[in-house]
Amino acid sequence: MTPRIGVLALQGDVREHFAALRSADAEPVAIRRPRDLDGIDGIVVPGGESTTIGKLLVTFEVLDPLRAALAAGLPAYGSCAGMILLADRVVDGTADQVGLGGIDMTVRRNAFGRQIDSFESDVEVDGVDGAPVRAVFIRAPWVSDVGPAAHALGRVSDGDAAGRIVAVRQGNLLATSFHPELTGDLRIHAYFCDMISGNK
Repeated sequence: MTPRIGVLALQGDVREHFAALRSADAEPVAIRRPRDLDGIDGIVVPGGESTTIGKLLVTFEVLDPLRAALAAGLPAYGSCAGMILLADRVVDGTADQVGLGGIDMTVRRNAFGRQIDSFESDVEVDGVDGAPVRAVFIRAPWVSDVGPAAHALGRVSDGDAAGRIVAVRQGNLLATSFHPELTGDLRIHAYFCDMISGNK
């Protein structure tokens, strides 16, 4: 069965996730209103600007229905800003920071620096076969710590940030601080589809 996966389409790199999901044999659908959540098998929370996405979740009245859906077991994958939104705790957030929560982790916003500090690195991700994932980091967060319910799946392997956690899973929730949708490597999206189908 082809999974029907929503992409939160309020702000951020929505189009790129649509393309990656189609290439991973999923059916992407745009999520902008609470009614759009009906009938989806999972949701992607894309990169962008986490405070802006949070405010738009409130404006479009999606925040509480999506929180409820996640609490009820809806699988979700968050990349970059999506990781921040899925974190239970955020360091260096704004006073009005809004999140979805669900993953027992502490995330530091913009931990890798400003736009000019963007970089690429190879990341070994547990459960993803083959060569390391080529990861693109753009004003990316990192995970300061994970609680007992969450599992670190990937860490930066080189440079000043070596050892920093950049991929985490807790049950049906997956998050990366990097952008796999920008590289053409579909393995993270395929991993998420396998999570939805119960194969991961």
